[in-house]
Amino acid sequence: MASARPITDEQLLQLPKDGRKYEVVDGKLVAMSPAGFRHEQVVAEVIRRLGNFVHEHHLGRVLAPDALYTLPNGNRRGPDASFVSLERLAVVPPDVAFPELVPDLAVEVLSPSDSPRQVLGKVSDYLQSGARLVWVIDPKARKAVIHRSLNTVREIDETGTLDGEDVLPGFRCALSDVLA
Repeated sequence: MASARPITDEQLLQLPKDGRKYEVVDGKLVAMSPAGFRHEQVVAEVIRRLGNFVHEHHLGRVLAPDALYTLPNGNRRGPDASFVSLERLAVVPPDVAFPELVPDLAVEVLSPSDSPRQVLGKVSDYLQSGARLVWVIDPKARKAVIHRSLNTVREIDETGTLDGEDVLPGFRCALSDVLA
């Protein structure tokens, strides 16, 4: 569901805490349906594993889905999990609600209500804005699609490994462990 007129940052901050996640796409408020228990289990596991690695190696921050990034095109997107390097964090004022910032790694975990078009729109937004790596994890199909660019895409099944590549060198996690 989208609103009829553009929404300001102030209005976005005043939205009720109703259990829904909101993004702003093309100036309009978009409400995301609750994703369900399984989705949240996978998101929590991704955040835990990434967070532990990033903390141990002092690389930056791992953020949860409520963090909205203001992308260069004006969209405010909140991936299910994200990593931002210390270098990118250094330019963010500490009290800004929706930083003009692009995550180095964006992770989307598919929920039953996600449409392929919606997910590809998010992936495209992240990559065109400068994200270096995007993982789309599909718990139902037990696979993940790894995006380095709109044209550099590979798929892994549950026997494969999520790899931080040059974004998080040394991070490796079996997809099956995240889906357990």
